[in-house]
Amino acid sequence: MRLIGKSLHITAVFFLLLMTCSSLLASADSHYASKEIKEWQIKWVHDPGDNGFNVPAPDQGEWISTGADPGMTELPNGVSSAWTRIELPAFKYVTPAVYIKTLYALHVKVYIEDRMVFEDDRSYIKDNFSLLVPLSADDDGKTMYIWTSTLQDRIGIKEPAVIGEYSDLVRGYIKNGLIDVILGGAFVFVAVVLFVCGFFLDREHFHIAASLSVVIAATGVLSITYSPFIYTFYSSLGALSVIFLDLGLLSLLPALTYLFENIFGSGRFSIIRRFRIFQTAYSLFCILCMIVNTLSGNRFVEFYYFVSATVIGFIMIIQFILLIAYVIAYSIKGNKDAIIFAVGFGTAALTGVSELIWYYVKSGNYDLFYWKWALVVFILSLIIILGRRLALNHRQVVKYSRELELFNNELQRSEKMEIISELAASVAHEVRNPLQVTRGFLQLLSEKSSGSEEQYLSMALSELDRAANIITDFLTFAKPEFEQISILNVQDEFKHIESIMLPLCHLNGGRMIMEAGEGLWVRGNSSKFKQAFINIIKNSIESLGDEGTIHMIAYGVGDKVYIHIKDDGEGMDQEVLNRLGEPYFSNKTKGTGLGLMVTFRIIESMQGEIHFESQKGAGTESVTMLPLADAPEGSGSL
Repeated sequence: MRLIGKSLHITAVFFLLLMTCSSLLASADSHYASKEIKEWQIKWVHDPGDNGFNVPAPDQGEWISTGADPGMTELPNGVSSAWTRIELPAFKYVTPAVYIKTLYALHVKVYIEDRMVFEDDRSYIKDNFSLLVPLSADDDGKTMYIWTSTLQDRIGIKEPAVIGEYSDLVRGYIKNGLIDVILGGAFVFVAVVLFVCGFFLDREHFHIAASLSVVIAATGVLSITYSPFIYTFYSSLGALSVIFLDLGLLSLLPALTYLFENIFGSGRFSIIRRFRIFQTAYSLFCILCMIVNTLSGNRFVEFYYFVSATVIGFIMIIQFILLIAYVIAYSIKGNKDAIIFAVGFGTAALTGVSELIWYYVKSGNYDLFYWKWALVVFILSLIIILGRRLALNHRQVVKYSRELELFNNELQRSEKMEIISELAASVAHEVRNPLQVTRGFLQLLSEKSSGSEEQYLSMALSELDRAANIITDFLTFAKPEFEQISILNVQDEFKHIESIMLPLCHLNGGRMIMEAGEGLWVRGNSSKFKQAFINIIKNSIESLGDEGTIHMIAYGVGDKVYIHIKDDGEGMDQEVLNRLGEPYFSNKTKGTGLGLMVTFRIIESMQGEIHFESQKGAGTESVTMLPLADAPEGSGSL
């Protein structure tokens, strides 16, 4: 079976190679390459009654030799029609045809000798024809006559005519301008999607999205209606296409200025806004002229062509120069949107101005081509700017939402602290007095007791002392203001704290290392300062287990004093870390959660900040930041 499969595979490959070689040999025998016709003759029609019905005799009138290389012959004054004579070369094509990519005229008649093979008459101002004229085998060596008539300043063949097989030439004939239609359709689709999405944006970004969608849609309409494809294959829509071409241009210019105004502002002396108002008014004037000219049957076509083409061209040049000047000014100031806009608009403006200048230099004998691709770059830059604005706005919203969440958490914490503070202030003093009286009587009874009674009384005294400590914490939290404020030397305070906590640390199998720089001074109450850090260090000692190390580090940076208390104990997970400082929250079985709450309140009263960093199994570190105070007189500090 495998041998049969391989045999069939080899046979199929051999058959395909044979067929390919045969087709190549056949095409080599029967196919002839296309030829360019670069020379022809032209005769101006001075007789107004010559409507192209009778082909002129070869020796009738003066024929001027011209062609594609020297360029188009200038149209004389008072002349609006011409005959073009092309001598067809000898050919051996099976289905011959002549392809003329660009022919300027409004009315065209094509003859082979005296036989008419093509005629078209346009009632609208679009003089760009693309012709594919089929021939017969009998037309070998004959003469082609083309009668052209126009109302504009250009007429005749622009580029070399091509003679060849119809099947070869028809591909170029169909492709001529097709890419412009595809590109324009894509622009219009993107504009519609962008405009619909704009309704989901805020007002500021909606104006940008709406004006950008108008710019993109107008560019798409210009690309479609300027393409010769529409007028070649849909000539019945030609008049409507010309109207949409003008509407696209007249809406593009003010929309572009309005978009620029929305992104960068009105400019100095509101020049951008005033220029946009002028453009809008002039565009409305041109639309009014278009309506009048259309309703009058093109009676005012020359005036309308002047205001909607010639004058608009100069306005575009002024607009490009104005916007480029402002973009350069904004770019120098470091505006990123301006830099992106400068790249895109600079490309489009430079291309557009160059083509417009070349159009006027050539007296209108030039079809604008590169502008649409430059506009692609420009539109991409505008989309990038809008995307940056939306992304920046999204980041701002996220930032505000996070800040709002922090503010809400802080507000809830403040409300909790306020409630606890009021409760502590009103109850603590009332509770402490009876506790002290009760403790005094129990202590007297314990001195006269023995055995189990003494043990019970000792436990009662211990719990009363614990209750008194809790009440002290309440009072400290309720009234964190310091009765005596002085300038504290952090190094001296930590030496005292170390001497107090070192026995407890050794008792739990740990050791303490203190690194406190000299010349570190803070404002506060010595007793409260010690209480705050004793609470932190005590928690670190209790987390060490059998052994471990506690580092106490203090140093100054700028106008701040940083104090780190770091241990290598059991650590905490993120959930526990987030709840530190909440009242009544504690990891310890006998803890009340008030110690760290008091610590937070003391540090806060000293205009400082404190936060904790911890990882389960890797220890905990507290970082306290306090304002650096000036050294007291006589301290010897620099």
